[in-house]
Amino acid sequence: MQYGFFIDAKYCVGCKTCQIACKDRSDLAVGQLFRKVNNYEDGGWVKRGEAWISNVTSYWLSISCNHCANPACVKACPTGAMYKRTEDGLVLHNAADCVGCQSCVWACPYDAPQYNPEVGKVHKCDGCIDRVQAGLRPVCVDACPYQLIDFGDIAELRAKHEGTAHVKGLADPNRTTPSLLVNPPTGAISSPIGGNRK
Repeated sequence: MQYGFFIDAKYCVGCKTCQIACKDRSDLAVGQLFRKVNNYEDGGWVKRGEAWISNVTSYWLSISCNHCANPACVKACPTGAMYKRTEDGLVLHNAADCVGCQSCVWACPYDAPQYNPEVGKVHKCDGCIDRVQAGLRPVCVDACPYQLIDFGDIAELRAKHEGTAHVKGLADPNRTTPSLLVNPPTGAISSPIGGNRK
């Protein structure tokens, strides 16, 4: 069992409702986000024959902790405050063991752990573990007005949705094996070789 997220970036309009719902649930300070909705742009003008044409790609991507199978944050944490649960694969943080060194912040290629200067410790997305244990979905999933985010066992998400973790704008998934599946817009796949495409 490995919990993960599916993001349908092909149809995301960047409304940031998921980001706001997460921020509200977690009562985060200004500048702190567990889920971030970012705009990615790529391309330019290319010459074809005598004409110049645009091959610009622009899309929104909602990303939080990807509860990676091989989490860099867990490896980097010197105290064991950052850990991965064996029963469901969620990557969690124990604030009592955190010394605020920020090693996890620097190690994570997805910018998931957030340093809180008010308490001198790190905190992060916990997959809304309290809601999941109560049979509910994470707030980001329920908040999306277009229902473009899904959460569950990553194997089931891969069977249900088409997608990949090889997306331009994100780190190489071979590094941490994120529990993430993205339905990318045209031109957003970074490397279809080795991806999770069906």
